[in-house]
Formats: sequence, structure tokens, C-alpha cells
Amino acid sequence: MSEDSEKEDYSDRTISDDDESDEDTLIKFLDEDIHHCALLTADALGDPFFPRTTQILLEYQLGRWVPRLRKPRDLYGVSSSGPLSPTRWPYHCEVIDEKVKHIDWTPLFPEPVYVPTGLEIEPAYSNTSEDTVVYLAEDAYKEPCFVYSRVGGNRTPLKQPADNCDNTLMFEARFESGNLQKVVKVAEYEYQLTVRPDLFTNKHTQWYYFQVTNTRADTAYRFTIVNFTKPASLYNRGMRPLFYSEKEAQLHRVGWRRIGEQIKYYKSQQGRDGRQLFSLTWTFQFPHSQDTCYFAHCYPYTYSNLQDYLSAIHSDPVRSKFCKIRVLCPTLARNMVYVLTITTPWKNADGRRRKAVILTARVHPGETNSSWMMKGFLDYLLGDSRDAQLLRDTFVFKVVPMLNPDGVIVGNYRCSLSGRDLNRNYTSVLKESFPSVWYTRNMIHRLMEKREVILYCDLHGHSRKENIFMYGCDGSYRSKTKSLYLQQRIFPLMLSKNCPDKFSFPACKFNVQKSKEGTGRVVMWKMGIRNSFTMEATFCGSTLGNKRGTHFNTRDLESIGYHFCDSLLDYCDPDRSKYYQCLKELEEMEKHMSLEKTVDDSDTSVIEIAVDLESSSRGSDSSESNDCQTYLVQLTSQVTNKKKHLKTKKERNAAIASHQNATKEVCGEDNEKQILGETSSDMTDTRSDDYIIDFFRRSLPNQSLARTTKKAPNCLLKTYLSYAAQLKKQSKRMHSFSKQKD
Repeated sequence: MSEDSEKEDYSDRTISDDDESDEDTLIKFLDEDIHHCALLTADALGDPFFPRTTQILLEYQLGRWVPRLRKPRDLYGVSSSGPLSPTRWPYHCEVIDEKVKHIDWTPLFPEPVYVPTGLEIEPAYSNTSEDTVVYLAEDAYKEPCFVYSRVGGNRTPLKQPADNCDNTLMFEARFESGNLQKVVKVAEYEYQLTVRPDLFTNKHTQWYYFQVTNTRADTAYRFTIVNFTKPASLYNRGMRPLFYSEKEAQLHRVGWRRIGEQIKYYKSQQGRDGRQLFSLTWTFQFPHSQDTCYFAHCYPYTYSNLQDYLSAIHSDPVRSKFCKIRVLCPTLARNMVYVLTITTPWKNADGRRRKAVILTARVHPGETNSSWMMKGFLDYLLGDSRDAQLLRDTFVFKVVPMLNPDGVIVGNYRCSLSGRDLNRNYTSVLKESFPSVWYTRNMIHRLMEKREVILYCDLHGHSRKENIFMYGCDGSYRSKTKSLYLQQRIFPLMLSKNCPDKFSFPACKFNVQKSKEGTGRVVMWKMGIRNSFTMEATFCGSTLGNKRGTHFNTRDLESIGYHFCDSLLDYCDPDRSKYYQCLKELEEMEKHMSLEKTVDDSDTSVIEIAVDLESSSRGSDSSESNDCQTYLVQLTSQVTNKKKHLKTKKERNAAIASHQNATKEVCGEDNEKQILGETSSDMTDTRSDDYIIDFFRRSLPNQSLARTTKKAPNCLLKTYLSYAAQLKKQSKRMHSFSKQKD
């Protein structure tokens, strides 16, 4: 580290005027009067119990020196007498001096998704070495890993974009959260763009945010980003890029809006490392000539936006009384991770019994929609409504609004400056490498020792699914009682009822995959927080209710924060009618799902099997076999095989009773007696199975299983599923017989 940077490290600390005056007074006082009392204080100052520190002040009281702690600062980096701490960048990153700001604006009408016309083209760029490079950011690859940070980044003179052609667009992305690596002009009005991977990695190309100037109105331009890595994208489902015009903002107060025609997301060439790449292309006509415009993957929300928001709270005499802002920890680049404690100051011991609610966001820097949901949550919780006051009186809220400031600043999509995904490292002991998640976990652990934490939620964005939904834990039914199994589903169900046009309960999942054991959701659940969620918001829009077929805007995302608070009040309402109503609905859902479960405890329902086969059979060769026994074999093979667990007698009897009730409900009493009679017969008698197989063979011998299950009577299908274990054995014999026949 250079000497200049070391000096800056110390000068970067923010100290209030009161603190400086205290130190000056103390030093002056000691200079005048310390000599005659040096013998009294020298041993004490050298004692390890009384370390040398600037946080202890000495006061002369009643003839002796009395140490006292300095009064804690209100907020490190946001003091009452100074500005916000400046944003720090990796030292090699080039940063322009201009500060990019956008106005807040909501479209008057919902913005529809793009409907493909079938005429979209797929530009292919085989060799662009002879084309004109109009923008190139070379600073990203100067270092293999993070070294140190500076305020303002690279201080060398910046290379200006090419501006030698009157009709050539000028590009820029060297500002906060900007991301653009290279731009090549391949035709007069066509540009090939490459986005930068996350710093110190070679992947995670999803987020883009860049500036365009020297525009010409009423001219169709084509932009193609050529190095995405995800095979599936919401752009294939109608998502449009975001566009912002400074002239539109000045003249008409219009902000970010969805634009683009001939939008296509498609497979392109392979990268240098052999990985398959994908491209996004769109066309657009700028509304004004000589305008400064921006394109983005989602509505930007920068670290500076957060600091301005927190500074406004800190300076507000009302909100600052019940919202205390502290620094949780510094990041690798020594940007501050803030934690907010929101609750009504208690005047008696009753306040110490308040339960806690924890919210975090922006662990993935490119998921800016999570910050807009967080902003909506804070706006409502810090408001003056009666419900907001009730929430503050009832709970203690711990909020970490931005877990990955470094990644947000440099324009990463997923990683921090360690080059790792922080949301896979909540179990790590490497405090220096992953400070924000380490301190968050430690803060929650200490909080749980003092009070009960009833809910933890980490806010995210999702790049492949529509709507808003949640991921929870505790997906195993065997190891938990029924009430605990359903309890974690109550809050998401309440949220879906309060927000039916945005939140989708059927899209929620409650499984714990091994690859997700390092996420905040799973770690907090294992620490003992029963309601531990990840809330995912789409980058696109909704498929529900009045919002169906439209994009989400910032107001939609902020409204989720209000609905979250509303659902929290419903969940903890002393009148438990809503709670038990949702619990009853979940029990009915579970009862309905139990009818579609197989005897081998598969979690895959008949409907899911049919959908999976319908989607997978499109690419299959149906001419391999015309025998419907093959389709039955496929059915059993589609069911997920799981390790079987021993069941108690009570569980076995309950399963039998449930099966009998289901059979009676679906088939009627007459068919029930016949089926039960066949069940009680010798298990080696497979006449009922042969009858079912014969029915499938006679009905639709050349159709897919998805259509066959729709044509078959329910009683026959349920009976067949009850014999799934037997058919698995038969399927092996059928398979071996078919091989011999071939």
C-alpha cells in the first residue's frame, strides 16, 4: 500500500467537531497540569486494564482523575456535523467525476410486456476485429484480486470515449453501479456490446447499466449484448430493457420506462473458455437528438442513494427518535454496512420483551429490485400511520438495507470484491473475507440471546420467474409434526392474500437443498428462527390478476414493503381468526396433495408428473415404442426415488385410513368395496394391475402419458398409483423383455 493511500486511510475517518474540541481541551489541560500528577497516572496508563485509547476521557473530580467513556457517535460516517463518508473504489477502477442522478417517476399506466412477432432477427457477429471500437474499459483486469481502495478510484487521467464521428454514439459506464466492458460499432446504427463480469471473476454477466450520448432522434438503432451466460431469461417472456432520457426528465418529468422492439434472447457463439454464451438484442429510436440517455437491466439503486436516504432519516427529528442507525461493519473496501434498529423507545421493562423481526437486502448487488422493496418497507414502517406505530410498539426491527456495498458500487451482479457469492458463505468463519455476512450472523446470534426472533427475511431478485414469491425451509413432512410443517407456510399465504396481483403462493418452495446450506435463509433457520425466508421479486412483471402481462415499476416493488408489514400484523394479531383460517386452508391443500402422493413417499404430484412429461416429451422420439406399458414405466421412473424411512404403526394405520377415505371419495362406495376386496387378496395376484394396464392400452395406445392420465378414470389412476411399488418391479421385467425382443 502506498504512503499516500495510508495517509488517506486516516484522513477518511469522520470525527465530529465536538469530539475534536474534547480532545483539544484534554490535551491542553494535560499539557498545563500533567507534570505534578504524572506519578499518579503513569502506572495507571501503563496498566493493560487501562489501555491507551481515544475513547476514554479523564475528568478531575474531587481531587482525583476519573476516567469516563466518550459519548458514542450517532453514526460513524453520517455525523451531525459532517457529510457522508465518501464512496471508496478499488484503486485501479477508473471513475468519472460526474455524479449520475435520476428522478423518481411512475408511469401513469402499466407497461405491457413485449409480445414476439416471430420476425425478430438474431444478429451473429463472427469477426468484429476490423470494426470500430467506440468504448473499452481496460481497468477491470489490472489486478487478479482486490488490493486496496481509494476515494474516487483511479486518479490517472481518464481516456475519453471516441467522438470523432458525428453519427457515432458515445458510451460511458465508469460511474457508480455502471457496467459495460466494450462497445463495437458493426454498422452505421448497430452496436455490439459486452458487459463486464463481476470483478475478480470470469462469470456473472447479467447486470448492465450504461450511458449513451450524441443521439439522433427518429433513427432506429440496434443494440446487442453478446456475452450473457444464462440459458433462460425473462427477456424470452416479454421483459423489456429500461431507458432513461435526461431531456425527457427535464421537459416532461418522465423517468425510467420500458422500451424496445424486436427483442430477442438467443443462443450465440461460444466464449474463449468454451462456455456457451447468449445474446440479447433490441431496437430503439431515441426521442431527442443530442440527448444523454441510460439503459439498465433493472431500476438502479446505488450506494449513494442509500446514504442519502439514511442521511435524511438521521436529520429528521421525528424519525431519528425511533430509528437508530449504526455501522455494522466496514467492507473489504472500507465502505460502511449500516444496520437500522427501529422500535419505539421503551420506558419500562415491557419493552425488553418485544419480539424481533430481521430484514436484509442487496447481498447480490445486481438485484436492485430488492432495494426498492426495502425502501417501501422502511417508508411505511417509519411513517406516521397507526399501523406503523403499532408495529414499532410491538416489535424490534433489525434492518440491514445493503449487505454488499462494494459490489453495488463497482457494478457487480452477484459477488463481492472477494470474488465470491456472499449468500453462500453465512457459515464461513473468514470474517476478513466476508465481513458483512459474518457480522450479520453474529448480530442475529446475540439478538436471539436477548429476545425471540419471530421472522427473518432476505430480499432478492429473480431472473427467470415472474411474480413475487418466497423460499422457506422445513420441507420434510416426516421429521416434524403437522403444525410445524404447515406453520412456515402461513406468512407467505397471508402475503399472497394481501397482495393477490403480485405475490404468488403456488410459486413458493420450502425445501433445503444442499447447495443452499450456506445461504442466510437456511443458516438462520438452523439457528432457531422458525420463519426464515428469502423473498424473490421478478425483474419482469406479474402473471396475476389486474397486473397480468405488465411490468413491475418502482411503486409496485415499494408496495410489497407495505404488504409485508400488513401481513406481519395479520400474523401476530391477538385475534387468531386469520391465522387459523390460513392454517385450515393449508390443511385442505395438504389433504388434496396427499391424494396425489405415491406410496413411496414421493413429493411429486400426478399433476407435476403430467406437466413434466408433457414438457419433456416434445423433444423425445415417440416412435421408439407404441406399447402403453412403456408409458406406465415412464410414469414410475418420473417419480423421485427417495430413501425410505421406517414408519410407526400409527403412521401406517393413518396412511391406510387416508387411502381408504380417498378411494371412497374418488370412486364411490361400490367401487371402493371392489378395490378393497382386490387389495385384501393375494398380493401376487396382479389381475387389477393387468386390468389397469389393459385400460391404458385400449384407450390411447399412441398418446403421451400426460394426455393418458387425463382420459383415465380417477379411481383407476389412484388404484394404479397405490400399486406403484409393484409396477416398479414389473417395469424391470418389461424392460429386460423388450431388450431381448429387440
